[in-house]
Amino acid sequence: MKRLMRFLPVCLLAAGICFPAQAQKAPLPPARTAPEREEAAPAPEVTRTPPPGYEDDLLRLSEVMGALSFLRPLCGAADASQWRERMAALIDSETRDPETRARLAGAFNQGYRGFSVTYRTCTDAAQLSVARYLAEGERLSRVIAARFGG
Repeated sequence: MKRLMRFLPVCLLAAGICFPAQAQKAPLPPARTAPEREEAAPAPEVTRTPPPGYEDDLLRLSEVMGALSFLRPLCGAADASQWRERMAALIDSETRDPETRARLAGAFNQGYRGFSVTYRTCTDAAQLSVARYLAEGERLSRVIAARFGG
């Protein structure tokens, strides 16, 4: 038996050498491929519905930040450039959907434009508005963090 096992590979090799034309004429079996998988459906997008009042508070905070973005530089405040950056950070953190992002940006722009039409210089009324908006923005930030924060 051991002799046959040693001899069998030699016989198979010789058969391939002796009958090359025969070997070429034999059709090759079709290549085996893995069964095609159906493309997995993308996972459904999880849409989380914000709690009641959450988006309203965010929209108001965005409007306040827009107003401060105009008024603070007008009155020469040192933090003038930060309001637009803070708004960008808020929008980036609220990436639920493009509609929400657009509403937040729209509220910011509305707050900015509302004061840009009224004020050209820093007046006492503008400074009073700044003080009120800073207080409201702080209050809204606390409310949002307390009610909706983790």
